[in-house]
Amino acid sequence: MPKKKDLPRLTGLDAVEAPTCRLLILGSMPGRESLLRQQYYAHPRNQFWPIMTTLLGGEPKAPYPERLNLLKNNRISLWDVIGACIRPGSLDGDIDPRSEVPNPLPALINRHPELKALAFNGRKAESSFKRHFLKPDPALCHNLELIDLPSTSPAYAGLKADVKLALWREKLAPFLPTICNPRGDRL
Repeated sequence: MPKKKDLPRLTGLDAVEAPTCRLLILGSMPGRESLLRQQYYAHPRNQFWPIMTTLLGGEPKAPYPERLNLLKNNRISLWDVIGACIRPGSLDGDIDPRSEVPNPLPALINRHPELKALAFNGRKAESSFKRHFLKPDPALCHNLELIDLPSTSPAYAGLKADVKLALWREKLAPFLPTICNPRGDRL
């Protein structure tokens, strides 16, 4: 295996930005499959789309643009904390922290005065956000709720899918106008 310094720098995906965003979900850095397909959470075993489509009343196997529109129509934006890095494979633990180049999140946050919360899809997203943004500028999120969520990655097998869904539902409920209950009825 090549040394980290010999690996190419990976570049993430563009932000998916809802015009009147109330919730911004932040991942760490797209995995290999997502970068290859240029789609967020493209790995077939990642639970992000099954969770979000359940919460918002969508179809997890709908075409990617329809799933993105489901987020935008519910005032949800999507991006990653890390815009570029060196990482062999797809695991967050393999990201070389010295190689991390953060996305310009303060600019996105400032463009959305209706933004109420940042939700972190996994610990790496949260820790990178705190290191790159909160440590140097604690006031950046003074009026935002910060929500830690269990990672939807298939590499995080510590929780079963139904438990992840329940936690995402509980923590995101105040920011989802069309949240569904487990039977699919609108609340």
